Amino acid sequence: MQTRFEHFAVGAMMGEAESPPRSNGALCFAREWERTAFGIAIALAREGHYEWEEFREELIAEIDGWEKSHALDDPAWDYYERWLHVLERLVAARLPDLVPRPPP
Repeated sequence: MQTRFEHFAVGAMMGEAESPPRSNGALCFAREWERTAFGIAIALAREGHYEWEEFREELIAEIDGWEKSHALDDPAWDYYERWLHVLERLVAARLPDLVPRPPP
C-alpha cells in the first residue's frame, strides 16, 4: 500500500519519459535491489533530503544522457540502473545530511 507521498511521486511520473516500468498498471521490479532503490529514493524525498521534483529532473537528464550516448535499442538499457545512478548522486551530494552526527 502506498502512502500519500508515494502515490503522488509515482503519479507525477506517469506518462513521462522517466515513468517507472509497469505491468498491468502495477510497478514492476525484476530484481529486489530495484524495489529497494525505488523505496529509498521516495523515502529520502518524503523525509525532506531533496525535493521529489529534483529527483525527477535528475532522472530525466540521466535517461536523456544515456539515450544520447547509446542506440535506442541497446540491450544494455536498464531503467533502474539510471534510477540508481541518480539516487547515488543525490545521496553523495547530501551525505553530511544523511549521516547522524555524534553529540558534542
